[in-house]
Amino acid sequence: MFDVRVWAPLAETVDVDVADGDRTRLYRDGGHWVGAVPPSSRYRLHVDGGAGLVDPMATQVWFGPEHERYTPDAWAVAAPWPTPQAPRRTTRPLVIAEAHVRGMTMRLDRRDAGTFAPVVTDLPRLADLGVSVLELLPIHQFDPAEGNFWGYMPLVFGAVHGHYGTADDVVELVAAAHDNDIEVWVDVVLNHTTEEDQHGPTLSLRGLADADYYVRDAQGRYANDAGCGNIIDATSLPAQRLVVAGLDRLADLGIDGFRFDLASVLARDPDFVREVGDWAERRNVRLIAEPWDLERYLLGREFPDDRWGQWNGKFRDDMRGFLRGEGGLVPALMQRVQGSPDLFDSPLNSVNFLTSHDGFTMYDLVAYDRKHNLANGWNGTDGTDDNRSWNSGWEGDIDVPAEVMATRRQQLRNAISLLLLSHGTPMFVLGDEFGRTQGGNNNPYNQDNETSWVDWARRDEFVDHEEFVRRLIALRAAHPVLWQPEPWGSDVEWFGADGSPDMASHSRSLAWHVDGLYVIANMWWEAVEYRVQAPGPWAVTIDTSVPTGFVDDASPAGASIRVAPRTIVVLTTAP
Repeated sequence: MFDVRVWAPLAETVDVDVADGDRTRLYRDGGHWVGAVPPSSRYRLHVDGGAGLVDPMATQVWFGPEHERYTPDAWAVAAPWPTPQAPRRTTRPLVIAEAHVRGMTMRLDRRDAGTFAPVVTDLPRLADLGVSVLELLPIHQFDPAEGNFWGYMPLVFGAVHGHYGTADDVVELVAAAHDNDIEVWVDVVLNHTTEEDQHGPTLSLRGLADADYYVRDAQGRYANDAGCGNIIDATSLPAQRLVVAGLDRLADLGIDGFRFDLASVLARDPDFVREVGDWAERRNVRLIAEPWDLERYLLGREFPDDRWGQWNGKFRDDMRGFLRGEGGLVPALMQRVQGSPDLFDSPLNSVNFLTSHDGFTMYDLVAYDRKHNLANGWNGTDGTDDNRSWNSGWEGDIDVPAEVMATRRQQLRNAISLLLLSHGTPMFVLGDEFGRTQGGNNNPYNQDNETSWVDWARRDEFVDHEEFVRRLIALRAAHPVLWQPEPWGSDVEWFGADGSPDMASHSRSLAWHVDGLYVIANMWWEAVEYRVQAPGPWAVTIDTSVPTGFVDDASPAGASIRVAPRTIVVLTTAP
């Protein structure tokens, strides 16, 4: 038999209804209700004779063919869970590619497109590219009727989303990734559920123990710090148990790391965040926080556990601004390049990114001045207006002049160079390496179509850029100073064009030297003559003003370097 155990302390009765079977009553064990159902059966719960609820500890969920919002026909399935698998740390420096199971596979010519199986086919390419972590958007069971393509409306934390496949499929995917020396991380949404506010559906937790699972204000309204109608009460022991149980389930599949959406919601109980850190040490998995929500911004040392990595929103904003040529960002650039010591004691805790699922792709960052979100249905009011993007002189992708496209390609080389030549843990969105576009949509959460699906044909248009990214990741791997756990401290030297860095508001360029690398970044629209101020000999290895990015003749650097407009030049120690 399959054991059922749910928390419903205020219930008078809890019945379990088995499809094509009998309805039986569970028995009380303190605040829990306990019983069993036949293996592989479909079942749902009824509290005090109410409508059917999904077991929050379900291992699988089945949806009827007519499943609609607010009139759910959802059943838990008493499915066995795979034998626990061990995580496996990559042997390479961490380089993260964020991806969506359905989004990365729907344009593949396969009958099983949209599921876990086709993801495996891209693993060898990612390994060759130098990616060592594949971070998947949520794979736990979310509400298929809600319309959130990203999977950010969870129903059951510890079950696998049935439209993607089964728990066994995840085990196979993780094993294949490990064979390619790639870790698999998953994005977990443990801060809210799809039950929304008081006007939303009652699907599971609300019908079992609303007061123990959700935060309400003094007027009894659901707190909405996640922007989705409710937040989980991280101070409640039953909620904490549910969160850790879901993590344990996914860790049993061999998952190597977990990125927590809006992790500051859980940080409302700092002790609980540290308990999750202890759990991660026991399970030998990595933890990464998105350290903010609608009410709190806990980036860096504000987050209660320094064992967690964190998405560094300051890196994204400052680097985007510098990339598009904003003045006055040289002091901020100096912090971000060296792993943000103003925010972190350990540079590798800074997950550096310019792009993520939530916002422009890297190509759109250099192709659009403004968001183009009308298709989302909010009259253009959704998605941030603070994109810090520049369209390179032409909005969008229709009839783009050749000189504008050349500028965009150069800016793409600049963007990925700023990311990969900075100290910390870099992340980009899968497809950024070959110019993936979302047509300027910076919030395609409900776009389960060509907007969000990776267009693999773009690889043919951006062959040179993908090769540049591959070689740049290899250069990064060959320079451990970029991924060492220790801060650079006094080991890094900073230079201006002819002397110390120019910190003035008009300044748009900076050079730095650290352990075999000399980087000159000029985001001004005029060329700058830079005197080489660290002893060599040096060779010019990268010049983003040339189409290939890499300078294959390894030409020796002179006493000074003319750095073209909007160009990054990298000197390496001459052989």
